[in-house]
Amino acid sequence: MDNHTPEQRKKNMQAIKSKDTEIEIILRKELWSRGYRYRKNYKKLIGKPDIALTKYKIAVFCDSEFWHGKNYHESTDRIGTNAAYWKQKILRNIERDQEVTEQLTKDGWTVLRFWEKEIRKNTGGCIQTILDAIAKQGAL
Repeated sequence: MDNHTPEQRKKNMQAIKSKDTEIEIILRKELWSRGYRYRKNYKKLIGKPDIALTKYKIAVFCDSEFWHGKNYHESTDRIGTNAAYWKQKILRNIERDQEVTEQLTKDGWTVLRFWEKEIRKNTGGCIQTILDAIAKQGAL
């Protein structure tokens, strides 16, 4: 059961950002402060990675747990209103994420995906993963 009126729900949904989210900004600021330059929401690549380090062919995606289906089968009970629609949408997001990862990998890109909570709780670890990927690309 939804506790919001349709107008309130619409306003809430419109406020959800698809780019320049807080978690993206956290990673971008850290990379920028270390001297790494990147493209944000790079439209030339499938999936428009949140951060694209074109020099190293590294695509970084910052995924929220709900929208991208982390532990999807364990958390479907959290969906209250219009459950059939949201379940289908989230399953398609999971499928699309896999398709994008496969295509970018096939095109020679290194794809890194981080969950929102991972970015918030362990920013240093996420940055280290990116730096390791850069080092690996530099060694090739």
